[in-house]
Amino acid sequence: MTDVQDIAEVESARRTAGVLYQEFMRQPSMSIGLYVLEAGAEDPQTPHAEDEVYFVISGRATVRVDGRDSAIGPGSVVFVGKRVEHRFHSISERLELLVMFAPAESG
Repeated sequence: MTDVQDIAEVESARRTAGVLYQEFMRQPSMSIGLYVLEAGAEDPQTPHAEDEVYFVISGRATVRVDGRDSAIGPGSVVFVGKRVEHRFHSISERLELLVMFAPAESG
């Protein structure tokens, strides 16, 4: 199976839906979405039941994973194990993140 997506189209759908996170690919083994937080925003997420990887498309912020802060920017990759507390904060530039869950995010 081949599935090709355009991130600009995913962003348009996300914005139209008025949500922070827009899933755009799903298989039982994984799901992928776009998560966007504006500069100065609060990250409302809570731990997930799946492992996840964030890839920073654009923006700058700090991510706290299990109590440890790391500065992130374009090209940064962040792994978060299932059920681990994590949050983006000190968002200085609009943050666009490609998010991959394995297995596919439940809920």
